[in-house]
Amino acid sequence: MSEHIVQPKSYYKIFGALMVLTALTVVVAFFDFGALNDIVAMTIAVTKATLVILFFMHVFYSSRLTKTIVVAGFFWLAIMFVMIGSDYLSRGYVPRGITNYVERH
Repeated sequence: MSEHIVQPKSYYKIFGALMVLTALTVVVAFFDFGALNDIVAMTIAVTKATLVILFFMHVFYSSRLTKTIVVAGFFWLAIMFVMIGSDYLSRGYVPRGITNYVERH
């Protein structure tokens, strides 16, 4: 098995990009984007996480199997978010029969 040798220069570039994105996160925190606040913050966070996963965890230079496992992990995370979101959104729902029963007693 041959391993890809990454030059330290690449790590410095990625580290610099992460520092720029961190500074951007701080700057963006002082502005009000209204409903887009969460979207802007999550976009920056996902970009930083992607850089860390691809380069510092060496997924960029790995085999297809490793990339598939990483994608499967994120797919599973998405499933969990959907399940948590559906639970959260359904908590305010009270069936009609229960509401009438509570009001009468």
